[in-house]
Amino acid sequence: MTDIQFQSATALAGAVRRGERSPVDLVDAYLDRIADRNEELNAYVTVLEDEARERAREAEQAIEEGADLGPLHGVPIAIKDLHQPKAGVPNTKGLKPLADNVATETALVVERLEAAGAIVLGTTNTPELGHTMRTDNELLGPTPTPFDPEGERNAGGSSGGSAAALADGLCALATGSDMGGSLRNPAACCHVVSVKPTYGLVPHDDRPDAFSSHTPFGVLGPMARTVDDVALMLSVMVGKDDVDPFSVPAPDVDYQAATDRPADEYSLAFTPDLDTFPVAESVRAVCRDAVDAVADAGVSVADITFGGPDKGDLTYAYGTTAAPQFARGARILKREHGIDVTGAAADDLSPSFVSTVTMGQGYDTDEYLDTNTIRTELYDAVEAVLADHDALVMPALATPPLTHDEPYPTEIEGESAGGLPMDWGLTWPFNMTGHPVMSVPAGLTDDGLPIGLQLVGSRYAEDDLLAIAAAFEEANPWADDYPGARGN
Repeated sequence: MTDIQFQSATALAGAVRRGERSPVDLVDAYLDRIADRNEELNAYVTVLEDEARERAREAEQAIEEGADLGPLHGVPIAIKDLHQPKAGVPNTKGLKPLADNVATETALVVERLEAAGAIVLGTTNTPELGHTMRTDNELLGPTPTPFDPEGERNAGGSSGGSAAALADGLCALATGSDMGGSLRNPAACCHVVSVKPTYGLVPHDDRPDAFSSHTPFGVLGPMARTVDDVALMLSVMVGKDDVDPFSVPAPDVDYQAATDRPADEYSLAFTPDLDTFPVAESVRAVCRDAVDAVADAGVSVADITFGGPDKGDLTYAYGTTAAPQFARGARILKREHGIDVTGAAADDLSPSFVSTVTMGQGYDTDEYLDTNTIRTELYDAVEAVLADHDALVMPALATPPLTHDEPYPTEIEGESAGGLPMDWGLTWPFNMTGHPVMSVPAGLTDDGLPIGLQLVGSRYAEDDLLAIAAAFEEANPWADDYPGARGN
C-alpha cells in the first residue's frame, strides 16, 4: 500500500470528506516526513508546524460540526516563497538580504486555496526572484531532485522547492510560478505534473507593479504528482479578480471531468526540438517512447516540422524582454528594502542574479519593443500547428537534470549551444506567446533520471491538455516511480 504522503490529493480530499481520514493525521504525517527529509532535500524555507497543526484541528472540528467543506478540505500544501506570500510568514523571494522579511498580506491565490480548505505546511525554495532554471541561492543553498540519491542534481527552477517537496512526499499539492519555464522545468526534473495556465486565467495580485507579468507572460500555476490533482487544484485557482488587470472569468468547464475523456478524441503534433534546439539523445528516446505509448492507446500523433523563428532570434527576443523584468525587480528591492543588487548587497546574492539584473539594465526601448515582431512570428507558428492538432508535444529540457554546479550546456550531441539557461530549457518560447502548457513525466533514463514532456495547447483549452495529460498518465503510469514511495 502506498504511504499516505504519496497518495493523491484527490484521494485524500475524498477520504477526509467521507470521514475516513483525519486532517490532523494528514498534517502530522507530512510534518513528520518534512522533519525527516527536509534537511537533506532543502525544499522548504519555512515550515509552519504550529500553524498547520492548528489549522488541521480547526478542519477536523468543521467536519465534526457538519460544516460545508471545500474541495481541498484538510489537504496539506506548500507555497512557493516568491509571488505567493502568506501574511505573517517570511517571504524571502530567495534573497539572503530578505531573510527576515515577513509578508503583511496573503496572496489571492493562497487565499483561494485556503478558502477551499487547504492547509499550508510552509514555503518552498527558489532562486532569487525566480531568475533562473536551477533552484539555488545564498540564503538556503541548492535543492536537489529526489531522483538523484547523491543529491548532486538540481531540482530545476525556479519552482524547484515545490517540485522536490512533491516528489519526495513532503506535501500533497504545491504552487509555482512561470516566466520562462519555472513550473515546467522543475516538474521535468522531479517527475511531477504542472500547468502553466493561459495568461490571465489565474489572477496575479503582485504589487506595486500589477502590469509586470505581461512581457513575457508570467503566470501562477499548480503542481502535483497526478493529473487529477492538478485539475482539482487548477479549478480552485482560476477566475477573474479585479486586482489583476489581465484576469479573465473562469471558463465554464469541469477540469476534473476532462481527465476522463477518451484518448482517441485527440490529435497531437510531436517535435523533439522545434527544429531549432540541440537535444540529448536520451531525452529524445524517452519522449519518443512516451508519445508512441499514447499513440498505441488511440491518440493520433503526427511528427511535424515547426516553422517558427530560429534559436538565435528566439533567444534574443526572450532575453531582451525577460532580463529587464529582473532589473525592474532590483529597482523595487532598492526602493522598498534598501537592497542595492549591483552594489553593497551583491556579495550576498548569486552571481547569476547580479549578472541578469546588469544585463537587463542594458537594453533600450527600441530593442525591447522590436522583439514583438519575433514573438508574433512564433505565436503564428504555434497557432498554425494548433489549427490542425489539439496540442504541440515536445521535451521540456534538452538534457536530463543538471548538477548544482555544472555550466549550462555549450554542446549537446555534437551541436554547439550557448551555455545559457535558454540552451537547456525548451520551455521559455511559450512564455512569449501566452499559450497554456502542461508538463508531464515522460519516463526515466537508463540512469533513473526523470524526463519531462510539455503539452502546448490553444488558449483557454486547459481542459483538453488535462485530457491529453491523463492519456499519457494512463499509458505510462509514474505513481510508483518516486524514490521515497514504499517499496522504492
